[in-house]
Amino acid sequence: MVCADEVNVLGESVRTIQEKAKAFVVASKEIGLEVNADKTKYMVTSRDQTAGRSHSMKTDNSSFERVEEFKYLGTTLTNQNSIQEEIKSRLKSGNACCYSVQNVFLLSKNLKIEIHRTIILPVLYGCETWSLTLREERRLRVFENRVLRRIFGPKRDEVKGEWRKLYNEDINDQYSSPNIVWVIKSIRMRWTGHVARMREGRGVCRVLVGIAEGKRPLGRPRRRWKDNIKMDLLEVKSGGMDWMRLVQGTDRWRALVKAVMNFWVP
Repeated sequence: MVCADEVNVLGESVRTIQEKAKAFVVASKEIGLEVNADKTKYMVTSRDQTAGRSHSMKTDNSSFERVEEFKYLGTTLTNQNSIQEEIKSRLKSGNACCYSVQNVFLLSKNLKIEIHRTIILPVLYGCETWSLTLREERRLRVFENRVLRRIFGPKRDEVKGEWRKLYNEDINDQYSSPNIVWVIKSIRMRWTGHVARMREGRGVCRVLVGIAEGKRPLGRPRRRWKDNIKMDLLEVKSGGMDWMRLVQGTDRWRALVKAVMNFWVP
């Protein structure tokens, strides 16, 4: 039996994918395998949401379900190629992880911070490929501040004499490490160095430096992944330079990654 998560079929159109799917089913039968139609799904990523709806994905009288999103290798992919659902899923996992270790929050503050770094922050796995907007950055900061409030506990108001939740300024004063957004930026820049130094034939490098064909649609374009890199360099006073050439200097790029990690913004 061949499960859906074991095969990833990419095609230029729905009709092309259908032809490949049929060929795959035939090839599987030749070696004694059978495709499970109930577990096999497909998704069309296109600006035109009606693309492919006139075509049904069928093989041997079995129809494949079309979905708007699915998880592939732990990452949530959507037909809009949006990162919002992926971040929402990761933060949901982070909240579940936080509540699962809430009993150990009776420990010292330093130990709780280490638990936060080693157990809760790893939910950011795969953040190297994220292209964040200000809205997503704000959502990530809200998540981290919620966790840090649980770690540091309430604060006594010196004027009213009452206990209250920590303000964001209070958290920034007590938490000396880079916030979650700058952790993501440093990880993204470190991965950028590896990708940019790959051979041009590698698929990841082709996606990075490739130029999409066709006309751009009306309206403001989405913030691209490499736009984030340029903005990160501007914030550490290294903007205006050819970052692809800058990456080739390993030592200099490593210093920039370190600068991003140590760049503290309240």
